[in-house]
Amino acid sequence: MAFELPALPYSHSALAERGMSQETLELHHDKHHQAYVTALNGFVEKNPDLQGKSLEEIIAFANGKADLAPVINNAGQHWNHIHFWNALSPDGGKLPGKLEARIVSDLGGVDAFKEQFKAAAVGQFGSGWAWLVLGTEGKLKITKTPNGSNPLATGEGKPLLGLDVWEHSYYVDFRNRRPDYVSNFLDKLANYEFAEANLG
Repeated sequence: MAFELPALPYSHSALAERGMSQETLELHHDKHHQAYVTALNGFVEKNPDLQGKSLEEIIAFANGKADLAPVINNAGQHWNHIHFWNALSPDGGKLPGKLEARIVSDLGGVDAFKEQFKAAAVGQFGSGWAWLVLGTEGKLKITKTPNGSNPLATGEGKPLLGLDVWEHSYYVDFRNRRPDYVSNFLDKLANYEFAEANLG
């Protein structure tokens, strides 16, 4: 069964008033994400070891294998983007109580969380992702991953909220101002209800 591009959980124009334009979503979802899905399906078709595996199983299987680097990049990017579309909301930026309490206890407060997240996102050299994760020790933490990797691959914990910091995710709207893109995400676009639901 081939992997497919999921539909956005909102319209292409739904986030425009909150800083992510229709053009960005059309390019990012319809073109970039589709390209990862198409490439991944091509790799699966040619490799019997990948056939019949879930996306998460492919990521685990391919992780750390140099000859499967293109597989992990495309499988990771497919997983990351499925997560990312749900991590955005036209009603974003509002922290629900349970998640806020965990952020305060584990990360030192909402402002400290945003500062740490922004530092990770801005400090990721080149392409990659910033993440709020539930760490393996049971506490929230901030991490970042390069290219198409994610906390599933690195073993750093369960991803709760991820932000794409590849240039294609923000260049139409913010040009080279990644810090402004990250702040806009945290304050206006982040679907913290989705993050709280991922806490379990």
